[in-house]
Amino acid sequence: MSARLSRRTVTIPLGMAVASALAFLPNVASATEAAPQVSAAKSATTDGDALSYVVNVRPGHSSASVKKAITKAGGSVVIAYDQIGVIVVHSSKADFAKKIRKDKGVQSAGATRTAPLSPQSTTEMWAPEVLTGAELKAATAASADDQEPLQGLQWDLPMIKADKAHQVTLGSSKVTVGVIDTGVDDTHPDLAANFDRKASVNCVSGKPNTADGAWRPNAGESPHGTHVAGEIAAAKNGIGMVGVAPGVKVSGIKVSTPEGWFYTEAVVCGFIWAAEHGVDITNNSYYTDPWNFNCKDDLDQKALVEAVSRATKYAEKKGTVNVAAAGNDNWDLGGKTILDPGSPNDSTPGDRVIDPKKCLDIPAMLPGTVTVSSVGAKGIKSSFSNYGQNVVDIAAPGGDSTSYQRPDAPATSGLILGTLPGGQYGYMAGTSMASPHVAAVAALIKSTHPNAKPGQIKSLLTKGADKTACTTPYDINGDGQIDAVCKGGKGQNSFYGAGIANALNAVKK
Repeated sequence: MSARLSRRTVTIPLGMAVASALAFLPNVASATEAAPQVSAAKSATTDGDALSYVVNVRPGHSSASVKKAITKAGGSVVIAYDQIGVIVVHSSKADFAKKIRKDKGVQSAGATRTAPLSPQSTTEMWAPEVLTGAELKAATAASADDQEPLQGLQWDLPMIKADKAHQVTLGSSKVTVGVIDTGVDDTHPDLAANFDRKASVNCVSGKPNTADGAWRPNAGESPHGTHVAGEIAAAKNGIGMVGVAPGVKVSGIKVSTPEGWFYTEAVVCGFIWAAEHGVDITNNSYYTDPWNFNCKDDLDQKALVEAVSRATKYAEKKGTVNVAAAGNDNWDLGGKTILDPGSPNDSTPGDRVIDPKKCLDIPAMLPGTVTVSSVGAKGIKSSFSNYGQNVVDIAAPGGDSTSYQRPDAPATSGLILGTLPGGQYGYMAGTSMASPHVAAVAALIKSTHPNAKPGQIKSLLTKGADKTACTTPYDINGDGQIDAVCKGGKGQNSFYGAGIANALNAVKK
């Protein structure tokens, strides 16, 4: 497992206690003093340390004039998203950001990373929990006649009534869910029939790469996006597992580097691509690097929030519903302060205390985004899931340690089954797994109501959720210590938002 993706995915080996799996997560105990924030621009102290930037054009001003100013300040335009006034720039000038911010046509500008732009080497091979041949055979033998071979391992489907929804509809092939992630292996036998190539792309550089297969993860890269895609739309074809919406299409929008970094320019590219290529729903099981939270009182981070906000708003305006994972740190995103010990994560992180009302996890905390928390097989908040009143909109199965599952569940059912590259299947856990359940339910709503606008889909999504009261007291490991405090009433609280997603309600007209 990579520590990098631990905020979005918790890969828990079967039978392992969750404390071990969460060892990569930071200690979130309170701190009395925050360390000084590290500005991304300060990492390029001398000319020659090339960085990537986003430059946000002031509304009403010409992008053309800003592009000239960028060149004059020592920058090189990679691509300009003129439809939202965001320009991706590379520069080796240490004072580039300072200079370009002085231009009257620039609203904000900032470095998207603290590490140099030069290519990095992949040092870690990904090793998810893969089902063995014996496990595949046993699961297939135990499956019911009307089920897919591995469906008996998918406790998450009946929890959200997806199995009953499938009796009404599998979803429409005219609906596409864009998996903005680490790439999708469209050659997987459970994904191939439902893959939308025209809506797939590689956005890692910030500029769309439409070469055939560019959206796939390379050898040694994370299987995360492929797992997510299977949860959404693994086909009902007599092979392997089945997705929540097995009749809809999925596209792969690859935005992470080989090392697993999700930088702003790639994320912006992903949303714009989705908006302009008929993607109805996007799933976003990540946070935008290198900051866990982007604080608006930092000039670099402020620019990153602005760039991604413009992209998500543009996508929604074009008809796309954006769904995002809340994160895996057991943080109260609606609280007064959070100790962030992991930013910037691409160079030298340091402790800082942030105010989540001023410092945002993007895209999860952006207005308009459907933010998803995770529940385990017991139907209560996963031990790792972030939460927050007026932040979390809805909850869905994301798994947890087998120690925290329902008493009658089989040993494997604490985790979420998904497709993996190379035709394999395996388990992961995290809000990364909860978010695609909600994206798939949204896709079923779109299938049932093809003319519904994003606002209407989001309203039906939350109104159809199973209202879930606060879990009080929340002592998930039974050690006598309260692990989190839920606020709010049944149907709108900090753990579950409007409740747990319901796929059956999504297919009712």
